[in-house]
Amino acid sequence: MLELAILGFLFDDALHGYELRKRIAALTGHVKPVAESTLYPAIKRMEKAGLLRRETRPGAVAAPRHELTLTDEGRAELRRRLAEPSGLDISDENRWFTVLAFLRHLDDPAAQAAVLRRRMAFLEEPSGFFYEGERPLRAEEVQDPFRRGVLTIARATTKAELTWLRGTLAELDVQTP
Repeated sequence: MLELAILGFLFDDALHGYELRKRIAALTGHVKPVAESTLYPAIKRMEKAGLLRRETRPGAVAAPRHELTLTDEGRAELRRRLAEPSGLDISDENRWFTVLAFLRHLDDPAAQAAVLRRRMAFLEEPSGFFYEGERPLRAEEVQDPFRRGVLTIARATTKAELTWLRGTLAELDVQTP
């Protein structure tokens, strides 16, 4: 998720590490804060792999700053990861939001639609959080008000996302030759 966010944010703009960290935190910070001890090793790994480049620029007031840009290999890697997200990228809501935040960088509407269809198929499969034997319980069947809340909220967000997915897929299908 972190590497995908780095690639996604650098696709549009060259950024300093601090600015990149702020943008990632704005996208995922409430769920998974990004520490410097996590971000900078990831940047170094990606730089070593040839996915990004670091250039030193003069600082406005203080010391020089390191600006990060994507290489052609980095752009290709972002598009590959977006076109072929892992099963966890589809099923985990936080990872899914990271994919979704950058899916526009996948230029082909048919490829975008294929990713959205995978998410839709995941959401349409019966699932549950709480069970009676092998059978998932519906919110109406749960006595505990807090567990009922989990189920009610999950059902509402799933319904809203499915509505959005269907509408967006219809738009993408029109764009596909």
